[in-house]
Amino acid sequence: MGTKIACFPSLIPFAAIFGIGLGAACIHIQSMSILKIAKMGHPVLQMNAEPVADPTAPEVRRLAADMVETMMDAPGTGLAAPQVHVPLRIVVFFVSAERTGEDADDTAVPLTVLINPEIEVIGDEYEEAWEGCLSLPGLTGAVERPYRIRYCGVTPNGEIIEREAAGFHARVVQHECDHLDGVLYPMRMDDLSKFAFVEEIVKAHDADEDQAAEAN
Repeated sequence: MGTKIACFPSLIPFAAIFGIGLGAACIHIQSMSILKIAKMGHPVLQMNAEPVADPTAPEVRRLAADMVETMMDAPGTGLAAPQVHVPLRIVVFFVSAERTGEDADDTAVPLTVLINPEIEVIGDEYEEAWEGCLSLPGLTGAVERPYRIRYCGVTPNGEIIEREAAGFHARVVQHECDHLDGVLYPMRMDDLSKFAFVEEIVKAHDADEDQAAEAN
């Protein structure tokens, strides 16, 4: 692809990651590409990804930029390098304000590029919630995960990121980092009766609402 113009205000704080020029809350990204997303069953999703030797290398910056473009186009809230057929330990993600909770660590998160990430679970609280994945299109499942974590990693500028996260923020980070170890969310599920097509879940929900309305 050639030059792209994209308007993602959440990316502004991280524009320097890609050497991006800003104008009117837009980012101007040279030669970004939308990559093909690997689907469940592809061997690349079953591998342990390799650490990135030099997070500041130009090819790493280019891959991260392409991953962001692919994630936004899908659209999704996170993407791991193995999902675009590259077995390296890189994830990109953000959390919109609409997905946050009441916890102080479950807040909106601007675009983050995390290289060689590490996760530490905090406490013993777990939470079950529905998840989806760009590598399992049309499907969703209820997954129990640690509610609170601490994570760290390196940016393409060589800066170290260290954060605590809770709720949806923590879930997104765990989900994406699972991809780096060849783990898809159904492998974390205890009850596969809660693994279904999104379309069918929506139909069942609508039917329940109709029945409740008729009862009233």
